[in-house]
Amino acid sequence: MEKHSHEYQTASPDRYGILKAFANDNKRSMTTAEQLLWEELRGKKLGVKFRRQHPIFDYIADFVCLERKLVIEVDGGYHNMPEQFLDDDSRTRNIQTMGFRVIRFTNEEVMFDMDNVVDRIYDVLENI
Repeated sequence: MEKHSHEYQTASPDRYGILKAFANDNKRSMTTAEQLLWEELRGKKLGVKFRRQHPIFDYIADFVCLERKLVIEVDGGYHNMPEQFLDDDSRTRNIQTMGFRVIRFTNEEVMFDMDNVVDRIYDVLENI
């Protein structure tokens, strides 16, 4: 039980099971950009532990460092649609109310400018 108490702090226990099931599905179908970024984040390569597809609030964060309360989102092209932009903004604000910092990258940034992405993550980690 102790192992999961940490996880319930980021999602309501009554919704955690459903969100966790969706998160597991997402892990099996990560985008190419998410897979590439995961290779840079996994195994404490940046000095801290990141989780992928982790439930936070009523959402599933692409990546999260619980220790530093940092959420990283990788946005595909549909995130430029006006409706999705509003949804993303609301999602970000809700996650921030839980004390997390949220940074976003586009698929293109991750796939074609990984050095800059990693540098920006390092900068944020150093300033939290």
